[in-house]
Amino acid sequence: MELFSLWKKYAYLILFIFLLLSLLDYRVGVLAVICMLAPIVVSFRRGRFWCGNLCPRGSFYDHVLAKFSRKKKVPSFLKTTAFRVFVVLFMFSLFGLGIAKNWGDLAGIGLVFFRMIILTTLLGIGLAFIYNHRAWCCFCPMGSIAAFIAKLRKNRKALSVSQSCTACKLCSRECPFELAPYQYKNGPLSDPDCLHCTRCSDVCPQQSIGY
Repeated sequence: MELFSLWKKYAYLILFIFLLLSLLDYRVGVLAVICMLAPIVVSFRRGRFWCGNLCPRGSFYDHVLAKFSRKKKVPSFLKTTAFRVFVVLFMFSLFGLGIAKNWGDLAGIGLVFFRMIILTTLLGIGLAFIYNHRAWCCFCPMGSIAAFIAKLRKNRKALSVSQSCTACKLCSRECPFELAPYQYKNGPLSDPDCLHCTRCSDVCPQQSIGY
């Protein structure tokens, strides 16, 4: 558990190391495929657990950007299915064209990954200063795909809200995704966008939320 906590808190250092090494050798950028596939694989059993606990960029948002974020409500249209599908198709089209153009050139393909990570990270930083530190995660392509899978996987592991919940709503004020865990009283927190970050559990005075 201690190792997990350290990873969750300092995994953003992996992001910085990756960006530095990729800048020195674009071929390293190909390793970004790990953070593209991992959230999808994890989602079959744990929903968006990767996004809230294992993602290096998510760690950066939670433990660095959260200190400077305005914590304002994210516009609802950024969370709509239509907008998220558009972002997935748009970004994968650009990504696919870049890969096809550089096929056979590992450095060129790595540069495509590197640019994608840089641009989306900068977008996430910009949104954090305007809205919530997790605003980017509301329509992150890989996070959205993970959420779509989680929605179909009814038997995935999820946080539960016990009968002792008093609906004080502290959980909803703490949730970076602006979810309302108290609404799932006496059942699983089945929203597919739950990041499993357990912030709701940490602030619950009744200890009503947990696995």
